Amino acid sequence: MASYHSNVASHVRPADEVAAELSIRTIGLSDLSRALRLGWEDFKEMPSHAVMLCAIYPLLGLVLARAVLGYSVLPLLFPLAAGFALLGPFAALGLYELSSRRERGESVTAWDAFEVLRSPSFGAMLGLGTLLLALFVVWIAFAQAIYVAAFGYGGAADGADFVRRVLTTPAGWWMIAVGCGTGFLFALVALCLSVISFPLMLDRHAGAFESMVTSLRVVARNPVPMATWGLIVAALLVAGTIPFFLGLAIVIPLLGHATWHLYREAIAIAPNARPIMTPPPRAPKPAADFPANLFPWRQHDQS
Repeated sequence: MASYHSNVASHVRPADEVAAELSIRTIGLSDLSRALRLGWEDFKEMPSHAVMLCAIYPLLGLVLARAVLGYSVLPLLFPLAAGFALLGPFAALGLYELSSRRERGESVTAWDAFEVLRSPSFGAMLGLGTLLLALFVVWIAFAQAIYVAAFGYGGAADGADFVRRVLTTPAGWWMIAVGCGTGFLFALVALCLSVISFPLMLDRHAGAFESMVTSLRVVARNPVPMATWGLIVAALLVAGTIPFFLGLAIVIPLLGHATWHLYREAIAIAPNARPIMTPPPRAPKPAADFPANLFPWRQHDQS
């Protein structure tokens, strides 16, 4: 049998081949509950892995909060926090890998999260991740423009002054309404394009375009459950920002693992579908080899 490494540099699979082996299921709210429950079980089994992967989120949140308070860009704190919803599907790639391996009954370690880098479709994942990053940047620009339209270029004197402006003035109420409406549209686009795209690329080595089309088909087939999923994600992310973004260390891995199981609920793979090879178990690596351990295919090529 050909080794997994020999396929790392290969292209993603043809779109028609991937589409032929997939079918879209009709799901309900109970399937969302099941995905969340299975995601929570994954998190409980692999908490140290999830915390390691997601520690950057609360740290980043604290840095952003400090920058906001120190450099008079307080109005962008909420848009930056909301941006997690746009970038989260790409940031959770390692979590999908862990859930996939646990689903296959494999022994999972923290380093297995980096095996996603060996996927033949990693380039496609990176492309879609870049698209989500661009969407995030445009959202921040829109949020800044909305604030300027409401209050001009003058910054708030302090946090209390900003809260007073937003909650007690007509301009603040206008900013809340327009900002939330605009943010909803950005989140809707991100949800439709990526709700199952990254798990599909990881699982079936699909291309970015085919994965986005399939994600759109899932949303079109299940509008109410997908809208509910979007609300669940938004509510959990808001809860995760309290206090000081520390809750994201739990929320991000939970949503990442749950997204893998949502993909399993929404997509049926034909019984005669082409088998997809998985990487063989890696032998333990000594700590002295770090960071070379993160790039096992380089070591294989040199052997």
